[in-house]
Amino acid sequence: MTDTTRAEPTGVATRTTRDLTKAAVSGWLGTAMEFMDFQLYSLAAAIVFNKLFFPDVSPAIGLIAAMATYGVGYVARLAGALYFGRMGDRLGRKKVLFITILLMGASTTLIGALPTYATIGILAPILLVVLRLVQGFGAGAEIAGATVMLAEYAPAKRRGLISSLVSLGTNSGTLAASGLWAILLAVLSEEQLLSWGWRLPFLLSFALMIFAVWLRRNLKESPVFEERPDVVDGVAMSRDEIESVVESAGEAARPASGTSGTSGTSGTSGKATPPAAAPQDTKSVSVLEAGVRQRKGKAFFLSLGLRFGQAGNSGLIQTFLVGYIGTTLGVDKSVPTDAIVYGSLLGFAVVPLVGMLGDRFGRRPMYIALTLLTMVLAFPMMLLITSGSTIGLMFGMVLGLNVGVLGLFSLESVTMAELFGSRTRFTQLALAKEIGGILATAIGPVIAATLTAVTGSWWPIAAMLVVYSLITLVSALLSPETRGRDLVRLEDAA
Repeated sequence: MTDTTRAEPTGVATRTTRDLTKAAVSGWLGTAMEFMDFQLYSLAAAIVFNKLFFPDVSPAIGLIAAMATYGVGYVARLAGALYFGRMGDRLGRKKVLFITILLMGASTTLIGALPTYATIGILAPILLVVLRLVQGFGAGAEIAGATVMLAEYAPAKRRGLISSLVSLGTNSGTLAASGLWAILLAVLSEEQLLSWGWRLPFLLSFALMIFAVWLRRNLKESPVFEERPDVVDGVAMSRDEIESVVESAGEAARPASGTSGTSGTSGTSGKATPPAAAPQDTKSVSVLEAGVRQRKGKAFFLSLGLRFGQAGNSGLIQTFLVGYIGTTLGVDKSVPTDAIVYGSLLGFAVVPLVGMLGDRFGRRPMYIALTLLTMVLAFPMMLLITSGSTIGLMFGMVLGLNVGVLGLFSLESVTMAELFGSRTRFTQLALAKEIGGILATAIGPVIAATLTAVTGSWWPIAAMLVVYSLITLVSALLSPETRGRDLVRLEDAA
């Protein structure tokens, strides 16, 4: 497989250690807020929203309606990925990350201030859906933007380690939200919880939002975006403008034999006029030409495949197995929930370790190792989980979570950013994450529930883990090695 590794360009705008620290904290905090907001909502939807916003229907229908409001956020995520991804590629990463954190934080805070059905009737669930849509619209580009920003900020030799901080944000947000709800459920009565207690987690997120907004307001733009040859005065040139620059350079390079018609406007009729500050030297023009002439698509589908294993395994281990263990195996649901918590805590060590190993040995070898290990462990892991031993169950889930989910997430955070060229990196990465996540995470648990019900056995779960991991393995084998790639390049790595 072709190695696309290239040395870090010498012309990249320099950033101090303080700048890098701000970018790292900003990326971690934004992702933590995204996952905290969604986890706060998912827990509220499961515990209290059916009673607060849908009280005039049966408990079962109320729960379905509450969970439906949870689901609409995922629809909005895809729209946000497309809209903000394109904005980030054209106007800069910093602007988008400022907007997304503001949208997420404001909508989450306002959910905590919503009147309930008892106060304003049907308008209450309508407002809840609106805020959920706004929340999802901002979140659709948040993790992609944070991933792009950190990867473009980090020194090439430490890019995997620093980019992995985005993955740690998922652990932080999920644990924070779960911890807040656990405290509320432990110290408040049901009456207190329904009257005012449920609002506290949402309102408390306001303080976190203010800090995150302040941090991002003072964050410098990505050095890679600033050094892109297609960016003039902070705005990316359109395709027509780039083609006009390339054509003008070609005209200038031709021998001036026969001066007829060489006034400087020939060949550009009907095309956009290039900006005055557009690159004119031969090397820059050739870089621009490579960026717009490359056929897109291969890197995107490779990224979808890399995303599929991580997202699919996550849906099975973190979502489906929790319910399966409680309902089918008859184990108290606190056991698999505790296993997820312990696995997430271990992830604070595993995620940066995988990032460092990727920096040392390359992205492809680590992807191949982790996916093969997941495939080999899938059936033994399920044997442990179904063995009847609490210790075995916890060990199996912790192992599966860290190898098949968090380890792959750590690699994904840097590899997908390196696969795409800088001109469309934000858009392609955001769409790959959201589409891959929706397909694998949304459909996987439904298929697993159907297969386990039909077979009456656990083996379809292990088989699905193997299939998901195999998809990522094949994608890794077909992908180029991207470690150390020059992220200023406009074209994709594949």
